[in-house]
Amino acid sequence: MKKVKGLRWWIIGLIALATVINYIDRSTLAIMWPSISKDLGMTKQDYALILNMFMIAYAIGQSVSGRLFDRVGTRLGYVTTIMVWGLSSFMHSFARGIMSFSFFRVTLGLGEAGNWPGAVKSNAEWFPVKERAVAQGIFNSGASIGSVIAPPLIAILWAAFGWKVTFMIVGCFGMLWIIPWLIINKAGPQEHPWISEEEKEFILAGQHDSQTGTKNLKSLTLKQILSHRESWSVLVSRFFLEPIWWLFVGWMPIYLADKYGFNVKQIGYFAWVPYVGAALGSIIGGGYSGKLMSRGKTVDQARKQAIVTGGTIMFLGLITTILFANTPLKFVIIVAFVLFGFQFAIGNVQTIPSDLFSGKSVGSLAGLGGSVGVFSVIIMNFLVPIISKISYIPIFIMIAVFVPLGVTAIFLLAREIKPVKQY
Repeated sequence: MKKVKGLRWWIIGLIALATVINYIDRSTLAIMWPSISKDLGMTKQDYALILNMFMIAYAIGQSVSGRLFDRVGTRLGYVTTIMVWGLSSFMHSFARGIMSFSFFRVTLGLGEAGNWPGAVKSNAEWFPVKERAVAQGIFNSGASIGSVIAPPLIAILWAAFGWKVTFMIVGCFGMLWIIPWLIINKAGPQEHPWISEEEKEFILAGQHDSQTGTKNLKSLTLKQILSHRESWSVLVSRFFLEPIWWLFVGWMPIYLADKYGFNVKQIGYFAWVPYVGAALGSIIGGGYSGKLMSRGKTVDQARKQAIVTGGTIMFLGLITTILFANTPLKFVIIVAFVLFGFQFAIGNVQTIPSDLFSGKSVGSLAGLGGSVGVFSVIIMNFLVPIISKISYIPIFIMIAVFVPLGVTAIFLLAREIKPVKQY
């Protein structure tokens, strides 16, 4: 049978594409909100509640889908979750008020949450340790690319068809993605008929669990996972860092409408700019830690150096936003640096579960980390409409303070990032 060169890169490429679709789907409501709220007579407080319904479901979905992926594997796990979120996105076209929008945001959140633990688990299966941050960076760049594509794409679709048909169109993207996924992702690297022996040996030799393989490893309970201090470094760090990303994903279109009176088309012209920086940060951050490892740095040293570097860029960018972002163009350019730093750091934080655990426990910790991170986002989403009545500056100050707290958690709780003993 003919072999496919670099099969692991095809797999991560498909996951990155799924992430692009994921972010187009989730961004549609925020970008079209000025039009939807006008048509249906809804307020910013309604938007905050709908957004938090999504985040609550997303938090639950991270943990549930982490266990799902550990049980059924990445192939079927992705089919299940993307079917749920694609159909949910489509059904937004039939929403007519806060209850129906909230319901479809809940099902969207439950489905979309699976993308992250699924990607971390897939990377642990398909990549050696030294390439995992690069793979995570490619996957994370999908979120940024999706956020770059979404504003102009949705603005064009909205102008041509209106918000109802736009939801239908973007909801179909995920359904189409399932076809190449089932064709290409036939099995894991140990059994895939298209993988070359050279690539298989390269992957397995570079995994810290390659001596025993992952197939026979039992999934640890959450209690066992949390008995390791290092696991808490992921949870606490993500609690502080996740609100930074989600503030701009969920509220930047609303901020541009509030601050500068932007309509849907104007939001489409500006809101994509910060995510160019985020896409670059995803890829460069993963490549940076991988390069450090190839030069002899340990996994611990490489991950922490990348996280500190990204955190520094993030923090300085947020301070600059508070002091100098007095026009829409300055704002989006400075936020591009903030999101560059965020993605530079977060890709390495998200890779830590696969540095600590093997096989069936990776998705569980990754999913739990996502749930904890989303919990702090929910708190932020309740605060934003209240605080923003006066000014958005206190919100920017709050998330700037979160940066050193998130970085410090890695150093305090993960004294050394390395494989832990599994029961």
